Amino acid sequence: MKFSTLRYLVAFGDEGSFSRAAERCHISQPTLSVALQNLEAELGVTLIERGKSHVALTDIGWQVVAQARKTLDEARRIELVAQSGKDPLAGDFRLGVIHTIGPYLLPELIAAMRKTAPNTRFYIEESMTALLTDALKYGTVDAAIIALPFDVKGLQVQPLYDEAFEVIVPKGHRWARRKKIASHEVRGEEVLVLKAGNCFREQVLDACPDISHAEGSLHEGHSIETVRCMVASGYGVSVLPAGSLRGIYRSGMVVAIPFEAPAPSRRVALAWREGFHRPQVLKAIIEAVKLIDNPAYRPIPA
Repeated sequence: MKFSTLRYLVAFGDEGSFSRAAERCHISQPTLSVALQNLEAELGVTLIERGKSHVALTDIGWQVVAQARKTLDEARRIELVAQSGKDPLAGDFRLGVIHTIGPYLLPELIAAMRKTAPNTRFYIEESMTALLTDALKYGTVDAAIIALPFDVKGLQVQPLYDEAFEVIVPKGHRWARRKKIASHEVRGEEVLVLKAGNCFREQVLDACPDISHAEGSLHEGHSIETVRCMVASGYGVSVLPAGSLRGIYRSGMVVAIPFEAPAPSRRVALAWREGFHRPQVLKAIIEAVKLIDNPAYRPIPA
């Protein structure tokens, strides 16, 4: 049994298609198909149902895929442990990050990481919290930057910083010259929020409960950038994280207004598997966040 064949099987399990799995593994479809047939012959079981109009894993196929993931992860751990013996901060590191944090934090974080871990090469996986949770469990990412609360068995978290929320309004809006906004004032406005299933949407509705039963309608966008464009076009107002309103993301078409104290905010944290074998990289990430000079990210006192 070859590790390469196990990788092909896991790819098929993820993609549900021979062609997509082959493309992901950078091999031809016939090569992948033959390798999986040989694996079935070696194990003496049918792993994949092959019909005229569909292909799918069998029940035993799903069980073998789950075990293959663990086997591949353990094999990779052997390589990384050996590598870390030479330099714990050298080599590849797979970092997950949620969509509402990634574009805004990563440019500054990666720059800071060049100081705390210059020999670490990061591979970024941007996704939703639920998918990153699975990725952490299965070992397809090494750590993830998420928003709290986050309480998952087998995973540890370290808070990194607090990030305030701010109201954004279109240029020329009656609030555009305001210095502060009280959260209850948002009630009755046409409020744009992210689609259901996004954790930032729930954080906003929890922090500003009046929004959840506002008299106006709750327009929805797929991303922070879509929401920002909708506000700029005069569709309504919104509440966004402060980090998305600084630097290159500042727009002359919208005005950001802080909330009155106590301002609603979110706490951002780093999550990883218990017993993760490269704690030096985790520490380097935590230290790198402290080096970021951005008022949107308020470090949490030790």
